[in-house]
Amino acid sequence: MVTAIGLRKEDYGTHSLRRTKASIIYRATGNLRAVQILLGHIKIESTVRYLSVDVEDALTLAEGTEV
Repeated sequence: MVTAIGLRKEDYGTHSLRRTKASIIYRATGNLRAVQILLGHIKIESTVRYLSVDVEDALTLAEGTEV
């Protein structure tokens, strides 16, 4: 599918696209809990690691976010 628009298939697999979408949502909203739910992670720490964000910042955001 990505090759149809001139991109290399090796650079745009389903996992990298999943990670990219999650990162975009997190940057746009700051809502770590929502991203956690979207990704299906049980532990918030998994989402923090997945997004490569600062743990303290992420936990502060998560504590103040209601979903």
